[in-house]
Amino acid sequence: MPELPEVESARSVIERAALGRLIVEVDDTDSYVCRPHRPGEIRGALLGTKLRAAHRQGKSLWCDTGEGGPVLGLHLGMSGKIVIAEGDGTEVDGGDYWKRGRGAGDHRWLRFALTFEDGGRLMLVDPRRLGRIVLDPAIEQLGPDAATVTPAEFRAAVATGTAPVKARLLDQHAIAGIGNLLADEILWRARLNPARPVDELTAPEVTRLLRATRASVTAALKNGGVHTLTVVEFRRPGARCPRDQAPMARGKVGGRTSWWCSAEQPAP
Repeated sequence: MPELPEVESARSVIERAALGRLIVEVDDTDSYVCRPHRPGEIRGALLGTKLRAAHRQGKSLWCDTGEGGPVLGLHLGMSGKIVIAEGDGTEVDGGDYWKRGRGAGDHRWLRFALTFEDGGRLMLVDPRRLGRIVLDPAIEQLGPDAATVTPAEFRAAVATGTAPVKARLLDQHAIAGIGNLLADEILWRARLNPARPVDELTAPEVTRLLRATRASVTAALKNGGVHTLTVVEFRRPGARCPRDQAPMARGKVGGRTSWWCSAEQPAP
């Protein structure tokens, strides 16, 4: 499930292998992934342009096409990935989850593609069809990025309201980039129950939460994604906390399945 680290990996793929290449064809025929645009609308906007820069804020990814040109927004959904291929279909880059050396690859789940003048392609491959391609995305609505959020921004994000702390971490308008698995890791590191109301957090607990956020995001970026984080493999029935061996607890918080240590993350 792409979260901030996986989206950063996709951004790096575009930066390494797709910038500065002339776009001569666009496959935007998947009207669900490319909604609300009509088939051909994205194609018409991008033909003859080049991707000039790739940006990320939280889980949102977008590319500039030059001064006055459209902005191309790419959302990976839950299963999407960006893959760069040669003209014969041989994959040359795909980020942390890409299986290097597998030749032409399996492109049955191709949802969107740019074809470059040299025959190469940028593809959104998405088995669950939950990704989105959109022109000029509304990135101004996003909160500060979880990888670079300042202490003042972080404290402001959790300073008001009575929402459970996990729900606040998942709110992309408050802090951008944190998904379900990353939130469980952050709260486990901070020893805070996910259902704890944000207005009950003490100043030291907020500081602990910020440090846990920074450490979790840094670890996931360094090691290849949220699946590499410590507590992820213990989010299952019968598992015990890797820190103190207490049983892992499970419940719904903010509508999302959550796991926490029954001893060190007590219920509010």
